[in-house]
Amino acid sequence: MMNSVGIATAAIVGSMGLLWLCRRLRSQQRRAALQGKVVLITGASSGVGEECARAFHRLGCKVILCARRVSELERVKNDLMTLKLKQGVEAHTPHIVPLDLEKLDELPAKAKQALDVHGHVDILINNGGLSMRGGVSDTLLPVHQKIMNVNYFGSLVLTTALLPSMISRGCGHIVAVSSIQGRMAIPFRSAYAASKHALQAFCDSLRAEVACHNIHVSVLSPSYIRTKISLNALDGDGSAHAKMDSTIAKGMSASYMADRVVDAVAWKQNDVLVGPFHHKAAVLLRTLLPNILFLIMKMKAKKGPSGED
Repeated sequence: MMNSVGIATAAIVGSMGLLWLCRRLRSQQRRAALQGKVVLITGASSGVGEECARAFHRLGCKVILCARRVSELERVKNDLMTLKLKQGVEAHTPHIVPLDLEKLDELPAKAKQALDVHGHVDILINNGGLSMRGGVSDTLLPVHQKIMNVNYFGSLVLTTALLPSMISRGCGHIVAVSSIQGRMAIPFRSAYAASKHALQAFCDSLRAEVACHNIHVSVLSPSYIRTKISLNALDGDGSAHAKMDSTIAKGMSASYMADRVVDAVAWKQNDVLVGPFHHKAAVLLRTLLPNILFLIMKMKAKKGPSGED
């Protein structure tokens, strides 16, 4: 009896190991297929965007770095040029296209500038964004508008400006680095959650419409990531939050998140939640038993701003 149990256990473990190995090999093949692809990344001057640039550059992609701060983009570019790539992977010089997602009128021209670099863009990573802290009654309208412009309208305008090129070529991949708050909202983040909900809805509609053109749309919704998002966030009056939230400090690494972005592109994933189990469970709770989640959020709100993103 014991031998039978042992043999069965070994067979299960062996099968799981074989499946893991097969998937790993398949993942390496899919990633290798990205070599030479043109990848445009917004918010590439720091955090997840910078790590995405590093990850795609290592795969031999032609990276276009976009953000407001030219000096930081230059730093990232120089850093990428020092990376040692695997044998057989060609290193391409990254290009810089400075842009401000809030300046919507300028984005179509910025998209054209990016297209002129290599003639097309294969993969668009909509990563640039801005967070906020503040109660609904204390948050000024200009703050709501700024957050919506940067997080939603900026990505929308840039995406639609690049879309005709992808449609004409019959291929492309659009990625939105959203937030778990695009799937469920928490207190004191109304403007941020609203912008991410809008981005989620836009991408869901877009995915269906462009599938016939062989264009894929991925939305990644992470929970806490160790970046400067809380330091750069706005308070309700528009002033800088300038504080590192404890939950952000304990979050996932930006490099881990970038790796998940690469996976989403390589495997053509539609919708990905990234974070610990209890955060994913909260999203499921919002769908199946929303009143329970609402009760939890009411209790959370009574405690005041918690510093969580």
